[in-house]
This record gives sequence, C-alpha cells and structure tokens, in this order.
Amino acid sequence: MNDKNITTTSQIKAFLLGSQDYQFETITRAEAYQWIEKILTQFSYFSCGKKDKSLVRQYIARITGYSKAQIDRFVKEYKTRGLLTINTSNRPTFPGIYTDGDIQLLAETDKLHERLSGPVTRKLFQRAYHVFDDKRYERLCKISSAHIYNLRESLTYREVVLTLKKTQPVKNSIGIRCAPEPNGRPGFIRIDTVHQGDNGKIKGLYHINAVDDVTQWQVDVTVKKIDKEHLVEVLKILLLRFPFVIIELHADNGGEYINHKVAELLNELLITLTKSRPRKSNDNALIECKNGWTIRKHFGYTYIDIKFVPLVNIFIEQFFEPYLNFHRPCYFSTLALDKKGRLRKCYRPENIMTPYNKLKSLDNAAQYLRPEVTFEQLDKLAMAHSDEEAARIMQREKEKMWATIRNDQTE
Repeated sequence: MNDKNITTTSQIKAFLLGSQDYQFETITRAEAYQWIEKILTQFSYFSCGKKDKSLVRQYIARITGYSKAQIDRFVKEYKTRGLLTINTSNRPTFPGIYTDGDIQLLAETDKLHERLSGPVTRKLFQRAYHVFDDKRYERLCKISSAHIYNLRESLTYREVVLTLKKTQPVKNSIGIRCAPEPNGRPGFIRIDTVHQGDNGKIKGLYHINAVDDVTQWQVDVTVKKIDKEHLVEVLKILLLRFPFVIIELHADNGGEYINHKVAELLNELLITLTKSRPRKSNDNALIECKNGWTIRKHFGYTYIDIKFVPLVNIFIEQFFEPYLNFHRPCYFSTLALDKKGRLRKCYRPENIMTPYNKLKSLDNAAQYLRPEVTFEQLDKLAMAHSDEEAARIMQREKEKMWATIRNDQTE
C-alpha cells in the first residue's frame, strides 16, 4: 500500500471522501497484518480521540476489506500483545479424493441426463467405467450415492451447471377394473395422455406415453388431438415399438382409451384391456411418475403447435426412446418382509439398471420377444453408444428440435 502521503487523520478523512489516489499492493494476510500494525503505531491510535479512532478504523476497513468485528479484534489483540499474529488451525486435513475434473464430469453427466438421483447417477458412473471402459470414471465409479449430493453443492459444480387438460372419467362396462398382475412377465403396459400446453384457446399436441410394468420400457408417440378414430392407428404403431409381446393394456378411466374402438383393436391383437379401480390411486402410479420424470422433464409445459408432431415424433423415436430404454437407469423394487411380517418394497442399489438390462435379466427372457426381434439386434443398439454419448446425442437433437420450434413461433 503506497500511503506515504497520508500522515494525519485529516488526510485520512479526505481519502475516505475520495480525494486521494491510492494503490493497494498487499497480497497476503501477513502483509495486511503488518500494515495494520504500522497504521495503529503511526497514528498513535490509543492516544487518539474518539473521532480520530473512528477515522483510523474506517481507513483500515476501506483498504483491507476487513469487517468492523475483525478490526475490533485486531485492535484488542494489538493493545494486549503489542502485535498481530496469524492463527493456524491444528485441525487434521485429509487429501481430497475427487478432483475438480471429477466434479466437472459429474456436472456434465447431470446436464446430459437432467440431474438424476444419486444412486442412479452412481450406476451411470459404474456403467461408464465397467461396461463402456471410460477411464475418466475410474474414481467416480466408486463414489457413494450420498457424496454425489455433497459434490453438487461445491463451487466447482455450480460454476459448471449455471441450470394439462384433466382426464374426463367415463362410466361404462368396457375393460376389466383391476390392477395389472404381471408376475414378472413383460408385456403389461400402462398408458396415459400428457397434454403439451395451450396457446390461448388453441390446443397443443398430445403425448401418448406407455410404460411396461416390469421392465419400465417406455414408448412415447405424439398426436395432434385425442380422437377415437385417429387414436386406434396411433396405438397400433405404439404397441409395435415394444420389443416384446403385449399381453395387457392398463389405462385410467379416460374416454380416449376406454371406448369401443380401442376395445375392438385390442381384441383383434389378443390384448386384455384393464382400467384403474376407484380409490386406488396407485393403480396407475408408474405411468404418472414417468409422465413427470421423462415427458415433463424434457418437454416441460411449453405450448407446441400440432404442425410439429412429425418433428417431435422423429426425435422421440430415433433419439429419445433409445436413450431412455438403453442408457437411462431406473429403480426396480424387490419385496421384503419387515419386522411385523408385512411385505414392503425395497429399492436397493444393485437393482438399479436400464430397462433393457432388466429385460435381459428375466428368466428365459428370449421367450417374451416378438418373433422378428432378437437380443443380438438389441445388443447392437445398446452398445452402439455409451450412456454419455447417447445422452449427448439426445440433448443435441433435442436442442435442434426446440430451436426449430422457437424460430417458427417468433416469426
């Protein structure tokens, strides 16, 4: 600090009013402490009057940036000991395991996969290292699920991340009112409709979202409107996108699915139609969860004009569905007895896997596939890209889709 010209309290007052130029050169705490000692001595602080003491304190605060409480402690220590000392901590320190590069990799993974839960993110790290042999995840594959949340609170992470029309119930005798009972077999599909926002009185497009009860294999098709005639053709396309044979279709009590047209189609395909029971909100809980954690998370509530249905369907079929089914791990529950002998669902880390891996893990899984589908074909799709690459491709194509939609809506 070049303050040779400041020798009186009146000059300090002028400096504080902004009439003096200064150059602050202190770069370490030790130099700052040494400068404070010099100022207290130079101005005979303890012999000054109250006003002059206040000016000296303000001067020290202006130059060093220390708070009033810190300066009070400095003055008290200097009065007691005649010097200022830097306190050193005796607390033990431990070497950090995860580097800034690891934290940046976590942030990048969260951006690509839309910030999944800790256990699922940990599973992605393990798959990246053990399945796709990505050496960058050597340390992260061993991280605990809890510590992922700690790293997400770090400054490094934050610097990188700086991130419906109601169903109308109907009363009719179509469909069986019961919950699906797959008993470990794929092909029991839950289906629901998600509306993509309104523009005044103009309706946006609709998502027809379907999820398998056992494997969580997910298929999504967008349509211009919910029309019984049109919906039958869409359902034919949707059901063929599943790699296994469909046994049962479960819906809520909305009229778009519980009608004679859909019932006739499912009868032709030998598929049972079931519907939710009254006062049993869990009957369709899986599909409602997927609506929020996949459709709403990636598409939000923004209005999308119906003319973009073909564009959105291309993105979903070519990029979004492969990412969800081959590269996005999901929780799978197991049943266990609690202390009172009741069956409870448990979600263990070892049961976190992708829908495709869940399908392959089933006993004699090949028996459930459609005749024209083989695991050799599906393996090629699963290993064509790593989880990170698939997420990156999906995010890039999603941004292209949204850019096209935004450009049209701003014209």
